Amino acid sequence: MPQVQPCIALTLGDPAGIGPELVARLLGDHNAIDQANIVVVGDRWLWEEGQRVAGIRHELPEIASFAEARGQTGPVLLPISAIKQEDVEYARVSGLCGASVLKVLAQCMDGASDGHVDAICFAPLNKLSMKQGGLKHEDELHFFVDHLKVETPVCEFNTLGNLWTSRISSHIPLAEAASHVTPERILSATRLIHDALVAAGIEQPRIGVAALNPHAGEGGTCGREEIDIIAPAIDACRDAGYAAQGPFPADTIFRRARDGEFDGIVTMYHDQGQIALKLMGFERGVTVQGGLPIPITTPAHGTAFDIAGKGKANVEAIRHAFYIACRMGLNSVSR
Repeated sequence: MPQVQPCIALTLGDPAGIGPELVARLLGDHNAIDQANIVVVGDRWLWEEGQRVAGIRHELPEIASFAEARGQTGPVLLPISAIKQEDVEYARVSGLCGASVLKVLAQCMDGASDGHVDAICFAPLNKLSMKQGGLKHEDELHFFVDHLKVETPVCEFNTLGNLWTSRISSHIPLAEAASHVTPERILSATRLIHDALVAAGIEQPRIGVAALNPHAGEGGTCGREEIDIIAPAIDACRDAGYAAQGPFPADTIFRRARDGEFDGIVTMYHDQGQIALKLMGFERGVTVQGGLPIPITTPAHGTAFDIAGKGKANVEAIRHAFYIACRMGLNSVSR
């Protein structure tokens, strides 16, 4: 019996950035293309441009819809007329580029909703371009939530190798972060990262929870959130069946995770986890959109306008994002 493979929609990202080059480089990895039925989604001319910049050539057969993707013997291209070549300038923020990204992602989500796509891996986006192009949400995660009509809690995970992080708040001013430290948010972030780790193949995830205050509040002399909110919330997480521990000081928890003590970390605000992971391995980091009905992954780095079109892009992060999409997509196929 032939091995079941997930169908992965792979987008080219912002046309003015390094995304098309990254996708061309990724498809030069024979191990990668053996993992899934891959559908490259976007303008034909943009795919050709990505190959030109990467110095790599792939002949991709075209398909007319996602329904044709399963059972293909190699990657295919689903061409979408989203933007004209003359409207794109490398390294320039553009509403036209942002609108093209939104159009492509919407079609990928529709393919997933119709049961033809098991996971989406998208090349880097530019949020300002997307907002100029019509994005009415704070970020792409909430665009996905709206389009997929998700009403349950969601969270953006950041991963590096086998270590995943979630956070109880995301793109908000730091001055508001403490007000978001609630038992409900901590339990939700723990549940989401536990379920995502299970979907990614870790049967019994070990989860560490970071403190909010320096030195975990120093017994209440440097803030009481750890005593009054975070520790009781961790107890509730354990009562719910999650292997959660903490709260641990934020300046040491990532060292413990690096040494293999945890599979996932719940952080109290955006940069608490982002700074640590990007220092540990910026070129390999992956963002996973958590709580959605379909797996969606992307490199954690941005569009790298400073090197766009120069053939210098590092493929490692999108390779890891693709592999995570494959593992989680295969889990969806197997259910």
